[in-house]
Amino acid sequence: MRMYDLISKKRNGEALSREEMTHLIEGYVRGEIPDYQMSAFLMAVYFQGMTKEETAIMTQLVAGSGDMVDLSSIEGIKVDKHSTGGVGDKTTLIVAPLAAACGVKVAKMSGRGLGHTGGTVDKLESIPGMRVSLERDEFFDVVNSTGLCVIGQSGNLTPADKKLYALRDVTATVESIPLIAVSIMGKKLAAGSDCILLDVKTGSGAFMNTLEDSLALAQEMVSIGESAGKKTAALITNMDIPLGNNIGNSLEVIEAVETLQNRGPEDLTKVCIHLAANMLYLAGIGDMETCLAKVKESLENGTALQKLLEMVEAQGGDINVIKDVSKFEKASVVKEVISPCDGYITFMNTKECGIASCILGAGRETKDDEIDYSAGIVLKKKTGDKVTKGDVLAVLYGNKEEKMQPAEKQFLSALKIEPHPSVKEKLIYARVTIDGVEWAD
Repeated sequence: MRMYDLISKKRNGEALSREEMTHLIEGYVRGEIPDYQMSAFLMAVYFQGMTKEETAIMTQLVAGSGDMVDLSSIEGIKVDKHSTGGVGDKTTLIVAPLAAACGVKVAKMSGRGLGHTGGTVDKLESIPGMRVSLERDEFFDVVNSTGLCVIGQSGNLTPADKKLYALRDVTATVESIPLIAVSIMGKKLAAGSDCILLDVKTGSGAFMNTLEDSLALAQEMVSIGESAGKKTAALITNMDIPLGNNIGNSLEVIEAVETLQNRGPEDLTKVCIHLAANMLYLAGIGDMETCLAKVKESLENGTALQKLLEMVEAQGGDINVIKDVSKFEKASVVKEVISPCDGYITFMNTKECGIASCILGAGRETKDDEIDYSAGIVLKKKTGDKVTKGDVLAVLYGNKEEKMQPAEKQFLSALKIEPHPSVKEKLIYARVTIDGVEWAD
């Protein structure tokens, strides 16, 4: 079997067989297929796409290219939740405790941030002493004892995806829906949970900028999950506006704690309640109405916050900063961003807001960059709000005075202030299951 023939076949829009796809993935992981030929294949996929069967086969091969996590020693139904990434997206820190408080087990491996999007592992590491690298048996013990554990990806998980993603990143083939689906779902299948909930972001701060593309990606991933025997669903949520008010690592942990205290921002709270309820629904806890009621109850009675405390303590974190968020290390430089005019904020380019936060030190451009956990932005005004010249639009936090002015300039460039208000956007657009699409009211 020649790689030349597989490239030619895909270039002409033909589907590869399981045998051909196996030769492709296994040969590339072993180093038998050179980057230049795999690059040609990826570009052919970018233009020609893949069938659902091809995508499912490729995902299974990527998932099986390394370690497959066996979660059978964890009691109960295990539900994983994955977000396609965004700005201010601290949902895992809220949703995992909510689900665990309602009896669902969450054994989650999360990633770090890169570019304008934040990473859950970085946020957790802003908690003093928090360990995000655990041996497998300890990981299982924490889940069994507390109901949840969130750690960084470790070991030899999906080496095929690591190689393919690095190649896609430098060959302009990242924005391919089937390849994105393979990358995400390969890791999810390897992680071993019984059910998978996907939070597919759409808008200016998301990987998928349009609702059409977000829907296509959600449908592709749900189909892959179900074909692998995992109960899978997706919510399509808005990332045209930063989620919540805080952007930056410790700032987002603080907001997550406040949300679990039932005093968080309305948009963040609503999205998290629906995400957690869908996790319960996939686990068979009850119908959607019952699941929503259970989640709201765990938020109101404090049991979800208690779950976060239990997890942080079990992973070596200082629970005093969770009990009193004022104890988090504070940035030494603070700057208010002032509105230059009267009007209404009609648009916030969420990606640009994330970049402003990165300038302050809250993110990384390369995987080796150091993060300033105290750096970030607290939004005082968001899309739809009326502003008067001189109003505080946001507060910037950092530890380098010279970064304040470029971050302020970047942030202001992300805003559009106009004389008349814009139409209010939805927070949740749709729910996607194997049975179809349910559009939100």
